[in-house]
Amino acid sequence: MTHGIDLGLAGRKVLITGGSRGIGRAAALLFAKAGCDVALNYQKRAEAAGFVRDEVRKLGRECLVFKAEISDEKDVLAMVEGCRSAWGRIDVLVNNAGIWTYGEMGKMTKSLWDETMDINLGGVFLATNAVVPLMKEHSFGVIIHISSTAAVRGEAFHSHYAASKGALHSLTKSLAVELAAFNIRVNTVAPGWVDTDMCSEVFSIPGYRKKVEDTIPLRRVPPPEDIAGPIVFLASDLARHITGEILNVNGGSVLCGG
Repeated sequence: MTHGIDLGLAGRKVLITGGSRGIGRAAALLFAKAGCDVALNYQKRAEAAGFVRDEVRKLGRECLVFKAEISDEKDVLAMVEGCRSAWGRIDVLVNNAGIWTYGEMGKMTKSLWDETMDINLGGVFLATNAVVPLMKEHSFGVIIHISSTAAVRGEAFHSHYAASKGALHSLTKSLAVELAAFNIRVNTVAPGWVDTDMCSEVFSIPGYRKKVEDTIPLRRVPPPEDIAGPIVFLASDLARHITGEILNVNGGSVLCGG
């Protein structure tokens, strides 16, 4: 006779920003399989968000979908209020929405810098700032930021991206201490290369993917599902004594702390 492991996630309400594709989509489906109801936002890809909603519903869970620009405070507040109206609470927030663009210092425009900061860092602030009061009301919450190995090692020609992700590590550690008294845990998952739409353009360059794989000790670029697993782990009761941590998920390519 075997016994399943109780992750403590059944019935939890999860909000995932940028949940229509990639890591967000994979996390939404894995949370649904763990018994959670899921909410997600999209900016332009309504059809993709609809597919995720349908997949979650096929798993027997509820899925809320919001059209929201994550860097727009009104949109974020409306999204959180939509979750409150439907569920009365948000148990888990996954700050996943982000962009990765090319920017050479000395030639980078301020608008490019601002766009990256507004979405990758500002969007995290807006969502977290809106959700924390609701979590405090229920004396429970888990917040998980999605960062990058670029936050630790830097990334040439993507300094704006690396800077935005590095800021999330400081935010994680600060909020972990600030919110612990309210039974709210805050952690970050920092992936390396992942096989998502964000990387599809560079992977289309002949030989580039092989070059990347050669830098990873496990010799593979993981699918989004390999990042979703650690996200769900950190949200579960298996990680109930973990807060303020950066969980690097990169196949051994960057072996240093965050």
